[in-house]
Amino acid sequence: MFRNLTRLDVWTDCRDTNGNDQCAFELRDDDVAELAMALPRLKHIDLGHPCPENTCATTVACLLSISVHCVEVQTLAIHFNTTNITDDLKNISEGPRFQELHSLPKCTLPRFKAYRTPLTLDEPGLDAVANGMVNIFPSLKRCGGYYKAWGELDKRIKKMQMLLARRQRG
Repeated sequence: MFRNLTRLDVWTDCRDTNGNDQCAFELRDDDVAELAMALPRLKHIDLGHPCPENTCATTVACLLSISVHCVEVQTLAIHFNTTNITDDLKNISEGPRFQELHSLPKCTLPRFKAYRTPLTLDEPGLDAVANGMVNIFPSLKRCGGYYKAWGELDKRIKKMQMLLARRQRG
């Protein structure tokens, strides 16, 4: 019914009303995939500013669903859990469930804002996550959040995009 919707803003307080320091964002990866398939013309998706709780039921897998089903998206805010981000990205790249999605065109999201989403990575993890984020969002130029690791990830993504651009030029 809303297939032509281009903007979705859901303003919500992340904290649950019980004060349990749990993220109140109750969508799961499959829910986000269904949302993205149902609203393919979305250009702006704001499902509430990501929080520091890292208890969300969504993972980076939901980002791939958004990228392939909402190819016009230019801004994105969504909660997702980063506790196992490197393993989650590995599952996305190797899992048979995601192989078909990788062959589809992806959105041209230029900047990803993680806001207060926690991120702790070692050197190999930074490279793996930078590679995974560029695989999900091939046009990604910037990535930022409140935690230091997001700044380090931003540097890796910029470097990776420069190398890719050089390869394409010859």
